[in-house]
Amino acid sequence: MDDVGSRVGTDAPKVLQSDGKTAPNMTTRQRGKAMIDKVKAWWALDEAAEAETADNPFAPLRPDQRQDTLPMLTLAFGWGFLITGLLTGGQLGAGVSFWPDLIAATFVGNLINFTIGGLVAYIGYKTACNSGLLYQFVYGRIGVFLPVIFLALLTTGWQAIVVGAFGFAWAQDFDSPTFYAVAIFGGLLFTVTTYYGVKGIERVSVPSVAILVLVGLYAIYLNVDQAGGGSAFLAMSRDTAAQNPISFVTAVNLVVGSWIVGAVVMAEYTRFAKKVWVALAIPFIVMIIAQWFLQIVGALGGVVSGSADFTTYLLQQGMIVGGIGLIGMSLALWTTGDANLYLPVIQTSAVFKRPKRVMVVIWGVLGTILGLGLYQYFLDWINLLAALVPPLIGPLVVDYYIVHKRKYDANDLKRLHTWNWAAVLSYGIGAFFAYGVTYGVLDLPEVLIPSLLGLVVSMIAYAIIYFIAAAMNKKVGYASVAAERSPAE
Repeated sequence: MDDVGSRVGTDAPKVLQSDGKTAPNMTTRQRGKAMIDKVKAWWALDEAAEAETADNPFAPLRPDQRQDTLPMLTLAFGWGFLITGLLTGGQLGAGVSFWPDLIAATFVGNLINFTIGGLVAYIGYKTACNSGLLYQFVYGRIGVFLPVIFLALLTTGWQAIVVGAFGFAWAQDFDSPTFYAVAIFGGLLFTVTTYYGVKGIERVSVPSVAILVLVGLYAIYLNVDQAGGGSAFLAMSRDTAAQNPISFVTAVNLVVGSWIVGAVVMAEYTRFAKKVWVALAIPFIVMIIAQWFLQIVGALGGVVSGSADFTTYLLQQGMIVGGIGLIGMSLALWTTGDANLYLPVIQTSAVFKRPKRVMVVIWGVLGTILGLGLYQYFLDWINLLAALVPPLIGPLVVDYYIVHKRKYDANDLKRLHTWNWAAVLSYGIGAFFAYGVTYGVLDLPEVLIPSLLGLVVSMIAYAIIYFIAAAMNKKVGYASVAAERSPAE
């Protein structure tokens, strides 16, 4: 049967064909209306359809949406082998003696991130909630906008750095047209892949890990060999660090800042785990294995070759070696870009009640634009992250583990408190102390690691406020909702 308005000889304008496509002889006004309708449909939220996706951001995952062990551990390796470690290692290699100072500083920093990530990972596993939902329990339905928007902006800035790194890997220059063209291409590539959710990230991560490990091992061998052996390299490292020394505390803070956002939003991935050991293995693989390995590779390159980016010195080894290094770096950045973009997408989708596809495009485009100029401020950026992000998680850790004894009821999500002034105040106090120590506003002992200090202060502040309020018979935050629940519930 012919479509409506498609018969030859009719003067009637065609509105829609039976397959929903716009017919060729629609009027300009009708075409405009059809386009607006498509945009509205794309923008509109269909919670029932989102609930059937593999990574529904609007509710806790169902048991059938959780993933088997092997895919989860594979994803952890892919997520952990982010270019972040190389860049951080390169910064440290320029100012910290490799042995024992750099090894010790990276271990302590990664251990701090693993501890924070492990605490969050367990909450994500037990509740099957993403960060956007978890923060609602402690900050409230309106108060949650503070941590979610803040984290989304910070992770998008991190995403921008990855976009810039992608462009630099190919152009080896920040001012050439090649840098801008490749950076824009990379940002759009990350956006398209993330559009397909966690499955798209899994497909990219597996080949990325294999190639990056091989390239990384070769980079270690090449740098030690060019230094003249292990002893010669250690001597070179001491001489390099003496020129622009970085303190132990600053070094630890750099390591924490390089991955603290990932630790704080660990629930985004561990909510998929079927077993608790898998949930805890994810932050261990990411921080203790993958990032430490990359930090060492980056430090070696920074000392011997003057660059943490191994594409810079591998390109000098000939077309084949340089080509493999460039492919390895590109895949690593692709994985990094996808993982970083996925984080603000899930959080903001849960809070703003928009489809994931909408948030992918918004944050992907923003990260791409910022990536054209933010990469050069890598060191400043991770210092800021290390100061302002850890205190966000303090109130959640105390509220979940101490106040509510590891019991959050997902059925309460629809009726949670509006906001929790105690959580917001505690974050502000923790962030003030961390920022003050990092930038010299507060005259405190240097031995205090700012990122850890901010977290501990926010936890102590929330615990004190909560228990003082409880002593005055006042309910704070989620406690007010849980107290109203009838015994039958």
